[in-house]
Amino acid sequence: MLEFPLINDTSRKIIHIDMDAFFASVEVRDNPKLKGKPVIIARNPLQTGGRGVVSTCSYEARAFGIHSAMSSKEAYDLCPQAVFIPGNYEKYTKVSKQVREIFARYTDKVEAASIDEAYLDVTDNKLASHSAIKIAKLIQHDIFVELQLTCSAGVSYNKFLAKIASDYQKPHGLTVILPEDAKNFLATLPIEKFHGVGKATVPKLNELGVRFGADLQAMNPLDLAERFGVYGWELYLKANGIHNSKVINSRKRKSVGKERTYGKLLYSTDAIKGELARLSEMVMKSMRAHDLRGNIVVLKLRYSDFTTLTKRKNFGEKIVQTEQLFQMAEDIFDELDYKEKLGVRLLGVTVSGFEPTSEVLDIQWTKKE
Repeated sequence: MLEFPLINDTSRKIIHIDMDAFFASVEVRDNPKLKGKPVIIARNPLQTGGRGVVSTCSYEARAFGIHSAMSSKEAYDLCPQAVFIPGNYEKYTKVSKQVREIFARYTDKVEAASIDEAYLDVTDNKLASHSAIKIAKLIQHDIFVELQLTCSAGVSYNKFLAKIASDYQKPHGLTVILPEDAKNFLATLPIEKFHGVGKATVPKLNELGVRFGADLQAMNPLDLAERFGVYGWELYLKANGIHNSKVINSRKRKSVGKERTYGKLLYSTDAIKGELARLSEMVMKSMRAHDLRGNIVVLKLRYSDFTTLTKRKNFGEKIVQTEQLFQMAEDIFDELDYKEKLGVRLLGVTVSGFEPTSEVLDIQWTKKE
């Protein structure tokens, strides 16, 4: 195996803050009668004919196997006694801004990852403190005392490790990964716990004998790069505790979109709509992070023969809920002349129209030569 000089910047102090079951916790805070009950942020499927998707849920609901992007009907089947709440995204956005105001007391280097999580670089901070752990505890204290909410915090020397640390002890946890402990910590971590490793990638890594971080650490990075491209090399670096991405303030965007290519073709409309629900959740998460509200939805669908259909539609209303976006994407799909026999290899959902637009709405067909 070739030896690679790995440059690891361990000088930074990064905190990742993740609000605990954010939307559900805000609802429980504002209605104490909900405390201890399984709360699901979604419209009750009994009132929608089974349509809808879960935005998030309380930890009591998660004990039943319920999770975000799950269909409301499936969530109801798992826990019919759950309390379904449509959600108030204007309220959640307001609370999110209050959380960010707390962050600003300690550092201006804040990168919102979504409406309920953010990275903070406190290497140089407003307290002139050398302890990132102290600052993380102060932030948790401020959020609890002032907003009556809890958050989990991860502290380390890079964003990747800080994110993993914040997920390690939830809710209301604080986990620290020091430079000298990082490789050993990652070695015992299941590969599916690596942030950025999706469900589709896990079985591919398993085929290579990779199930834990230690397996990645032992691999030849050239083999990983050959199999997965740049992503494979980045994964090797992360398994060795190396991730030099900087914390940067969020930038304004003209559009937000997510798309996935499927190794196993999708045929049934149920499978396609399930993927649209997941893509909608990912898009909304990014939109909330940047406080964006668009009204134009673009659905992209590519068949197995590489024929690609892109349909764009202006719905007039600003999109503020995952369920709302999913229904719009679903409506566009229902308008298509879907050719089930061909199978779908790619799906994409994009939202734009964050500013007034006179864009002509159309359907575009392209065929890859």
